[in-house]
Amino acid sequence: MTASNPGSELNLEAYRKKHYIHRSNWLRAAVLGANDGILSTASLAIGVAAASDTRTPVILATLAGLVAGALSMAAGEYVSVSSQTDLEEADIEREKEELRTMPEMELEFLAEIYRKRGLKHETAELVARELTEHDALGAHIRDELGITEQTQARPIQAALASGSAFSLGGLLPLLVVLLAPISFMEYTLYGFATGFLILLGALSARAGGAPVGKAIWRITFWGTIAMGLTAAVGYLFGVAV
Repeated sequence: MTASNPGSELNLEAYRKKHYIHRSNWLRAAVLGANDGILSTASLAIGVAAASDTRTPVILATLAGLVAGALSMAAGEYVSVSSQTDLEEADIEREKEELRTMPEMELEFLAEIYRKRGLKHETAELVARELTEHDALGAHIRDELGITEQTQARPIQAALASGSAFSLGGLLPLLVVLLAPISFMEYTLYGFATGFLILLGALSARAGGAPVGKAIWRITFWGTIAMGLTAAVGYLFGVAV
């Protein structure tokens, strides 16, 4: 009998930590919220600044956009992810009923999934049967429905992450609006917002273990377009206020 390696569990845990998929739910909501907070608040401020000679309208518009945007992001995330949760729960209930009424067909369906993944016929049958004996519902939720602990919808987590991230992202342009000279406010906002987006792209890439350069290019490119179009609207349709 081979002696077990006392460090095997520790090594396995260290290996698991190399992967970042468990962060996907909150990281997606946080990056989306922070990006939208920086981009929408800065774009709004740039548009108003391009049409105004005074600071007060820019501050009011930026603050209103920050508050409304944070609440909207949190509510939107909660509603959309809750809808996903409802679908998941409905599918799970349907799966429970199918396991109760036609267990042999569900067993064969599970074995077919494993055969399509490359297992031999006998091996697939054995794996399906043993997993069914261990936890039939868990096996079908994971392998038939594709719902795992990492991908399972969490509405409250998504709402808090998105709303908080939007608020933090929106505060950065607001600080620029409060401190930058009004004479060239839109250019200052554009420069700082671009810098904030670059920083966000780098941080999100590092948190998710993704290439930093690709994330920075993607977030900066689309952010630049959005701010440029908003500034154009302010110049074309704005009047001095």
